Amino acid sequence: MNKNLAALIISITAALMLSACTHRRQAVPEPRRAVYYWRTVFRLDTAEREFLTRNHVEKIYMRYFDVVAGKQGQPAPNATIRFGQAVPRGIEVVPTVFVMNDCLSQDTAQLARRIVERVVQMNATNDIAGVKELQIDCDWTRSTQQVYFAFLRQVNRALQARGMRLSVTIRLHQLAMTPPPCDYGVLMMYNTGDLTRAGDRNPILDPRDVEPYLRHIAAYKLPLCAAYPIFSINLLFAGTTYKNMLYDADLGDTLVFRRVAPQRYVVISSRDMPSSLTDDDTHVDVGDSVIVRQVPAAVILAIHDELERRRPGINDQVIVYDLESSNINHYQQHDYEKIYHP
Repeated sequence: MNKNLAALIISITAALMLSACTHRRQAVPEPRRAVYYWRTVFRLDTAEREFLTRNHVEKIYMRYFDVVAGKQGQPAPNATIRFGQAVPRGIEVVPTVFVMNDCLSQDTAQLARRIVERVVQMNATNDIAGVKELQIDCDWTRSTQQVYFAFLRQVNRALQARGMRLSVTIRLHQLAMTPPPCDYGVLMMYNTGDLTRAGDRNPILDPRDVEPYLRHIAAYKLPLCAAYPIFSINLLFAGTTYKNMLYDADLGDTLVFRRVAPQRYVVISSRDMPSSLTDDDTHVDVGDSVIVRQVPAAVILAIHDELERRRPGINDQVIVYDLESSNINHYQQHDYEKIYHP
């Protein structure tokens, strides 16, 4: 055989093998239709229970608590969930712990042990059986990558001793970085933009913000599944200056708000309004505007299909964020059937 031809065949074969490795399905362990639950009391209303049943949801990623910098800078649990009712039968619970990035400057070995022990104790106290996994949610950066990965290895050792696995959340910008040491990642397809801007881009999810990162997704060396947004947010602006996010604002209150566009309201009466998950309020002034941000189903589905094209199998497990009656009603049942379909 001609040496040049042989070299060409070898080169093409190697390229095809590399392509096959890059695009092979990297399965998430035991994929299920899933939801996030991000409230501080676990209690499902009728609509939420029906959503789980109608969409054959078998897994809830449930935020158990946050880890924040406490007194003297020591990490401490915050906003721990309470169980107002039992988890429906047949639903697997994945305890999820949000770790603030600034906590990683502390003793992570002790932090890892304490988190795992607290999760195990909460499972036992609340009769949460069959827990196979813990998820860590952290917005780590290049500067905290080394200590975060060491922390995850410590968490993983503690979990493996209990026969449990570890998953983590992955932000889009982290696709260009070394994958963390864990069993799989959940690619968060929301909060992709800048919510402080009053322009035409949707900060929850906009294809223009997603596209630059997708070139990394095929070769990312960690099994991935995807999480998509079903929530909306109310953003308060004074002119084009961002003031805050309004939680639980009744935009239908015509004594305070006047609707001037499908997703925009103007404040007509000044007062204090809830602005966060804490007890803090924000003062809204006459003339301020509220922009409602919500992702159209067509945008979610377009990105869903593009991810699957570039990373076959990423939608074998889909998680929606998050389970709440007000969020569920944003979309039609046929939309959810497409979102959950691989």
